[in-house]
Amino acid sequence: MVALWLSGQNLSAPASVGFIALFGIALENGMVLVTYMNQLVREGVDLNEASVRGACLRVRPVLMTAATTTLGPIPLLFARGTGSEVQRPLATVVVGGLVTSTVLTLLVLPALYK
Repeated sequence: MVALWLSGQNLSAPASVGFIALFGIALENGMVLVTYMNQLVREGVDLNEASVRGACLRVRPVLMTAATTTLGPIPLLFARGTGSEVQRPLATVVVGGLVTSTVLTLLVLPALYK
């Protein structure tokens, strides 16, 4: 929502589709992290250490998923031709949301896991 507001765009149907895509990607990143932390706990690692170690060891997969998904719609952010009124809000939501969701996944989710 902040990315839409900063870019001067309105919440529209394409932006809503972007939110759906963003929620799926953010959920996938969270599941990668939580699943690994659960695996560490099942192996007998302390809960506090499992959350720290899980966050440290899953930085690369989470960042790679976020980076590849963020780099794809960047050209759509700068589109000015026909159809850009559909592409730009969707790309704005996905790129802006992935930046914040990645930070939240790597910092807040391990703290909440404890």
